[in-house]
Amino acid sequence: MTAQTWRRDLAASLVVFLVALPLCVGIAVASGVPAELGLVTGIVGGLVTGLLPGSTLQVSGPAAGLTVLVYEAVHQHGISTLGVLVLAAGLLQILLGALRLGRWFRAITVAVVEGMLAGIGLTIIAGQLYAMADVTAPGSGLGKLAGLPALAAEGFGSAATLTALAVGVGTIAVLAVWPRLPARVRVVPAPLAAVALATAVVAVFDLPVARLEVNGLLAAIRPPGAEDLARLAEIGVIGTVLAFALISSAESLFSAAAVDRMHDGPRTDYDKELMAQGAGNTVCGALGALPMTAVIVRSSANVSAGARTKASRVLHGVWLLLFAALFPAALGIIPLAALSGVLVHTGWKLVPLGRLAPLWREHRGEAIILACTAIAVVALNLFEGVLLGLLLAVLKTAWETSHVSVKVDDEGDGPIRVTLTGNATFLRLPKMLDALEALPRDRHIELDLTGLRHLDHACRIALTNWADRHNARDGEAPPAVAIVGTAT
Repeated sequence: MTAQTWRRDLAASLVVFLVALPLCVGIAVASGVPAELGLVTGIVGGLVTGLLPGSTLQVSGPAAGLTVLVYEAVHQHGISTLGVLVLAAGLLQILLGALRLGRWFRAITVAVVEGMLAGIGLTIIAGQLYAMADVTAPGSGLGKLAGLPALAAEGFGSAATLTALAVGVGTIAVLAVWPRLPARVRVVPAPLAAVALATAVVAVFDLPVARLEVNGLLAAIRPPGAEDLARLAEIGVIGTVLAFALISSAESLFSAAAVDRMHDGPRTDYDKELMAQGAGNTVCGALGALPMTAVIVRSSANVSAGARTKASRVLHGVWLLLFAALFPAALGIIPLAALSGVLVHTGWKLVPLGRLAPLWREHRGEAIILACTAIAVVALNLFEGVLLGLLLAVLKTAWETSHVSVKVDDEGDGPIRVTLTGNATFLRLPKMLDALEALPRDRHIELDLTGLRHLDHACRIALTNWADRHNARDGEAPPAVAIVGTAT
């Protein structure tokens, strides 16, 4: 490594550290766990995953995309079980990578991923609006949305709630305006600037808002015990492990694809990257910390800051460790409303509002899948919402690929020629049979199947039965149906 490359990586690592610090803490709080666990995951993402092969420039840590799933898991199974959930998910990721299945995660339709992120974003926004007001949020996504009018009414009637909301809204305003400021100002990352300004205002005016509670890294680490490991036999726990592994893997590998488009350096090895994410999650699970994924916000900051090698992401983990070890008290002055504001802004960026109108005009089916996935994530949960989205995507693909054309040529004095082209599957049986049964019963019919790329068993049987019925009508000897060609 040259001296110039080292200097660029060092500078980039400091930028990523400043971006990651408020996000690690805020995501942990939003997930219902101690803030320190978010830092632990960020540190492991730098020092463990950052050293492993796979992707060179993407940065790993706690992700807003898993906030909803972690909160539900902690609420349902308890925080003591979090470590074993993440540990098992990490081992599963390593297995998937070893089996060279990493590249297959790219087969997931973009509409499902964007719908998942949109649903997560809406749930984060709804939940963090309560946290911004220092109010306990309802448990379900629909409950959070339904309770927003009451939250607004309560906010206008309470000075303390209004104060906390003002801090949060001010944080969001700084985040929204920051990209429009001069470049020399934007050297400071927006999340850090917003949280620092909010903290300074709260301290100067001694505002009565809740602040972050910090107990130190060692006190927060909870390695899983034998009782926790035994819970892996429970069906509900197994489902959560699968959700952790699959969703974090998909998010990491989609992030890798996006980061590869941002630079001209080495491309990502998806199988190795999946194993690296699994190793990081295994360590996080052993420490009882949050699950990790590759995070596009930190990764894009790393690339934009001029990083050239993986040294930048490793060093960002070093800075997180040093800060958490040497200055834990500094976190205790941060107002929770400011962290909630950062997460509301992050959640808003997960909702692809700008994509919806063009997608509806050009690919209406994809837009429907996106919307249905998002609604299902909010109404049900993350895992079930994604499964529903994938099911809809499969059904849409099956419907589109089963397109079949029925062309009828009748010259009046000869046989009627019926030509089938495309893919004849059971999904299109009603269309084919309606066209065939509308043909005259007293004419010779030539059914041409040479244009079919595929003829499934159900269609083959249905066509044969139709021909038999046509040939044996009333026991007479009407003109026969001649079937020309065949299909697989």
